[in-house]
Amino acid sequence: MTTTATRTPTRTPGQMARARQWKSFSQFCRDFSAYRAGMFGFVFLVIVGAIALIAPLIAPDWMLDVTKIGTPDRFAPPSGEHLLGTDNQGRELWVRMVWGARSSLAVGIAATAMSMIIGTIVGMAAGHFRGWFGGLMMRIIDFFLVLPSLILAIVLSSVLERGTLTIIIAIGLTSWAGTARVVRAQTLAVESRDYIERSRALGAGHWHLMLKHLLPGVLPLVLANTTLTIGSAIIAESTLAFLGLGDPLTQSWGTILKNATDASSASNGYWWYILIPGLAIVLVVLAFTLIGRAVENILNPTLRKR
Repeated sequence: MTTTATRTPTRTPGQMARARQWKSFSQFCRDFSAYRAGMFGFVFLVIVGAIALIAPLIAPDWMLDVTKIGTPDRFAPPSGEHLLGTDNQGRELWVRMVWGARSSLAVGIAATAMSMIIGTIVGMAAGHFRGWFGGLMMRIIDFFLVLPSLILAIVLSSVLERGTLTIIIAIGLTSWAGTARVVRAQTLAVESRDYIERSRALGAGHWHLMLKHLLPGVLPLVLANTTLTIGSAIIAESTLAFLGLGDPLTQSWGTILKNATDASSASNGYWWYILIPGLAIVLVVLAFTLIGRAVENILNPTLRKR
């Protein structure tokens, strides 16, 4: 009688790599859920993001048109009839806040993505390459570090055509130097490891080293820095819009603050017109900061032990 031996199917290297990645991600989620402050920020941002996504359903854009809202009730305080009050044109402030969340979050995330991409590429190049090229990359980073990023963003927004894309470009091109500096330091630390030397000895080129070894080594740091930078980008967007450098036809929290200032809301007692958008900016930035700190504590073993 013959018996058939059962064999355990062998997994390919790709399957094993995906299994390790899924295990690491699951462990990260478990560790993140242990940070109450980070979870509070995450839940809050999920709620804000969901409201922003369904803005056309809960607040149709015709509600922003002054000619379609009937008899305007200007500067009405928050009440049962007007949930968050009205603005100087009689529009519901909660409608403007919902649509402003779409713009502020989109600009903050897009500008941060541009900043992270530029900072990661330049930082890795400055840390990996030696000689004159590495020195040149470092001097470029130092040049952008000493420049006031907000002033440079104001100049770019003033020169280029006003609009949401201009604000994204202005913030993205002026806020990458800090990330590049951090990525360069992490690149130098990864470069000193033994497996990098073995890869060089086996004939690995610059592109192979940077994409296969250095990039995975710096990505956790970039991820933690991204969540912290989004809050700064949202503040920068609100500042540029408040200064009148954004698109006046696009609703954003900074634009609402500018309209409130133009209407002298602080001196006239229209407190809701200033307090509500300002509080929204503070809470969203705080939520991103809480998430960033939690991610940083998880990915940085030194901070985790404290």
